Amino acid sequence: MLKKRIIPCLDIKDGRTVKGVNFVDIQDAGDPIELAKTYVQQGADELVFLDITATIEKRATLIELVKKIAEEINIPFTVGGGINSLEDAARLIKAGADKVSVNSSAVKNPKLIKEIADKFGSQCIVVAIDTKLIEKDWMVFVHGGRTITPLKTLEWVKEVEGLGAGEILLTSMNNDGTKSGFALDITSSVSNSINIPVIASGGAGSKDHFVDLFKNTTISAGLAASIFHYGEIPIPELKEYLIKQNIPIRK
Repeated sequence: MLKKRIIPCLDIKDGRTVKGVNFVDIQDAGDPIELAKTYVQQGADELVFLDITATIEKRATLIELVKKIAEEINIPFTVGGGINSLEDAARLIKAGADKVSVNSSAVKNPKLIKEIADKFGSQCIVVAIDTKLIEKDWMVFVHGGRTITPLKTLEWVKEVEGLGAGEILLTSMNNDGTKSGFALDITSSVSNSINIPVIASGGAGSKDHFVDLFKNTTISAGLAASIFHYGEIPIPELKEYLIKQNIPIRK
């Protein structure tokens, strides 16, 4: 069985790490470079960097900050936010990103997924999907969770897999920042409907939430932000706990 991954997420706004609840009420959470170095020391399996206002502000991702973080870490590093073209992706990979993550731009131009996969390989392209339960359907949102699309999440994940995406980063907006647990229903449905790895995001608040995630879904990784940023659950402590629960985890 493949070992499960623990991934801290750095949401970046104005060069600082931030965290919100349900995609609003944004609070400062520290210096991204220092946090990145700390997570490497603690044994994080990967790191995700999302420039959360790049798309809204119609600008490119913070390249210089990406370079500085890449110089300080030695674990896989995914960068997203404001990637609208193959050239944008190429600049980030040159700056040190191992993978790039596209979200709103992929909905606007699905061919972008295939272009990046063809140029750099599927392993380099992560499609981030922000999803929210609207009545009975999980729908895809864009622009940092501000805009609903006509896309149903389960249909969209199959489409992006077909276009060459190597991984899905699935965030439940209903659960984001609530610390009430991951959205196991949609997470499980997405993971079971495709053959590429899925990272679950949104709702982590305790070690048992990760146990529930890994025992009740076929998910590949659990991503969290505030519980790691504010030291509520140190990554080594979380990993030891998961090992005791017989969950295959990287030490």
